[in-house]
Amino acid sequence: MENTHGKAILILMVIGTFMGALDTTIVLLALPDITGGLSTNLSSSIWTIIIYLLVVSIATTQLGKIGDIYGRGKMFNLGFAVFTVGSALCGFSPSIGALIGFRALQATGGALMQANSGAIIADTTPKEHRGKAFGYLTLGWNVGGMFGIVLGGIITTFIGWRYIFLINVPVGIIATIIGAKYLTNKRSTAQKIDIKGMALLGLTITALSYSLIDVASQGASIYNGSLFLAGVFLGLIFIRNEKRTESPTIDIAAFKNRILRNSILAAFFQSLGYLAVVFVVIMYLQGIRGLSPLSASLLLVPGYVVSSMISPYMGRLSDRFGSRVIATIGILLMVLTVGVYLSLTLTSPLYVVLVASVFSGIGGAMFWPANNRAVMSNASGTQYGSISGLLRTVSNLGTIGSFVLSLVMASLFVPRQVAFEVFVGTSKLIGGVSNAFLGGIDAAFVLSIVILLIAAALSLTRGKETAISQSN
Repeated sequence: MENTHGKAILILMVIGTFMGALDTTIVLLALPDITGGLSTNLSSSIWTIIIYLLVVSIATTQLGKIGDIYGRGKMFNLGFAVFTVGSALCGFSPSIGALIGFRALQATGGALMQANSGAIIADTTPKEHRGKAFGYLTLGWNVGGMFGIVLGGIITTFIGWRYIFLINVPVGIIATIIGAKYLTNKRSTAQKIDIKGMALLGLTITALSYSLIDVASQGASIYNGSLFLAGVFLGLIFIRNEKRTESPTIDIAAFKNRILRNSILAAFFQSLGYLAVVFVVIMYLQGIRGLSPLSASLLLVPGYVVSSMISPYMGRLSDRFGSRVIATIGILLMVLTVGVYLSLTLTSPLYVVLVASVFSGIGGAMFWPANNRAVMSNASGTQYGSISGLLRTVSNLGTIGSFVLSLVMASLFVPRQVAFEVFVGTSKLIGGVSNAFLGGIDAAFVLSIVILLIAAALSLTRGKETAISQSN
């Protein structure tokens, strides 16, 4: 592949990752305006966040598999087109129901991009340079997440909430045109679609995710407990089906590779343990310290900036020295970050949050490129799409789980509806309630440290990779 061609593909993958991350966070600070603008309630409008995470979590593994069969380039470009159309429809939504539905369509496009981007990188990048390429993908994710938080506040404040979706349209059109020119349509024609497996996996993730979300929003009940158990039961049926199917949606046998298995599980526990930290810190800054959503988000920007700057370099180091040590140190830096947050009091200087966010940025820049490289370097070429999709699926499930954990922990100390309102910046706690809520925050941080240590253990015990000697 010509160098210019390869660079164009990498840039396109970064843009796709950027847009996916942008729309994961951009809605957050717009929730109060969406609630008022569409004459609804906060419990309904918060589903504009949840539905996006839920659809992406359900769809990525299946759509990666479809990319393996019908062509990764074609599926990625279709994803950008669907994402763009969904964004336009979101911007013109007449009601909250329509907005939630169009967000699901937008998320389907995002899932197509997420599921196939890692596979396309693996297709088009030699093994000795994949860490660097995944570093640029991490850069796109971090910059997108940062811009989503900040732009969501700015656009909502000065232009209107509808433009947080409409801003995607011109970018999506340009990216789709670029993709049509440069993306090849590599595929694995020998595979077949595992319809039964896809259906079982979709039902499993839907049942588990919805039950956990219902716990966070409504509290534990027989209904969501039964739904969770149904999800577990369906998951066992799915695993049994995959072991007996000639061309499974997820090749269970691939998990015999310890590096692949531990790397995917480390990604899950990292997302589960650390995304909750971001939610809880925002709750602290808004509910206890009284900052506006935009001001609170700006304190977290330095971490995103640092991570964006050094991610490609850390990816290059993983190419040279292997992934295990670099990824594990990254997770341990996140543990250190949570330890700093654990020291926060009702009157702590806000620069403590700034310092912690920098440690967090360095940790993320070390973990994600190295871990992604380990996953894709240990997947077979015929499964790049399905393994890339699986990696995104477990990460997104971790994100949903972290969202649930943060709200559940908060609701143990203050009423659940108050926790929702604090999270989106429409309520500030006072007096003794702040002290109680701080206790819940500390409990959430301790839980996050435990989960992150599990991720670190998985990362450290994944097995040693062969270091690649490079002259450049």
